[in-house]
Amino acid sequence: MSKYLIPEWDAPANVRALCSTRHGATEVIDLVTAMEGVRPVWLNQVHGTALQPLDADSAAGAEADGSFTTSPRIACTVKVADCLPILLCNAQGTWVAALHAGWRGLAGNKGFGVVEHASRAYSATNNIASDLVAWLGPCIGSTAFEVGDDVRIAFTAHQPEAQAYFTPVAGSGGSLHPYKWMADLAGLARLRLQAAGITRISGNDSSRAWCTVSNPERFFSYRREKECRRMAATVWITNAAPIPVR
Repeated sequence: MSKYLIPEWDAPANVRALCSTRHGATEVIDLVTAMEGVRPVWLNQVHGTALQPLDADSAAGAEADGSFTTSPRIACTVKVADCLPILLCNAQGTWVAALHAGWRGLAGNKGFGVVEHASRAYSATNNIASDLVAWLGPCIGSTAFEVGDDVRIAFTAHQPEAQAYFTPVAGSGGSLHPYKWMADLAGLARLRLQAAGITRISGNDSSRAWCTVSNPERFFSYRREKECRRMAATVWITNAAPIPVR
C-alpha cells in the first residue's frame, strides 16, 4: 500500500503537497524534511475556524485549524482522521494553505468558516480568490457520516443550497426526535469553496474511494476505530525537484 498520496491538481511547479495514508504519516513528514529541507509546522487543532499565518520564525502548536504562508520551505500541515484536509495554493506559487475542515470548522459562525477565513487571508493583500486552486483529501464519506438536524441547519441557514448534500435517514424524524441525515462533507466543502470564488477544485469527489470509514486498509478513521491515529496533509513552496512517487 502507498504511504502517501500526491495531489493531482493545477498547482504551479514550485508548489509541493502530500497527504499520508495510514501506512506512513510520520514517515511522510520525515521524507519531506530530509529531501527538501522543509520544516512542517503542526497546529493544536480545536475544530474551530482560526487560521495561523506562518513564516520562518513560527513555532509549532498554535491553536488553529489551518495555516497559510508565503515563505518557502515552511510546510502548512494539518492532521485528519475523518475530517477533511483542504490544501490551497495560488496560481503564482507564492501562497499556500492547509485547512482542517470538520463540520464545525467548515460551517463556521454564521456561515463564516475555515474556507472563508482562508479566502479573506489571501484577498487581504489585494489578491482575488479566483487565483486559488484547491485539493480535497480523504474524509468520512456520505454513506458513513450520520448527523443530527443541528448540523444540517448549521449549513443551510446561511446557504440553502447546502440541503442537496444531506440525505434523510430512513425512519428518522417525528415530534420527539430530530431528523437524522447522511452528510456529504466533501460536497459541502466544494460548495463553500465555489461560493468563495475558488472553482478549480480537485481530489475528493465524494466517491467511496475517498471515504476514510469505508477504506480501513488505506485510511485511519476515528469513527471506525475510536482511536486518535491521524494522517497528515501538507503543502509548501519550494524550488527543488519533485518528490518521487512511492
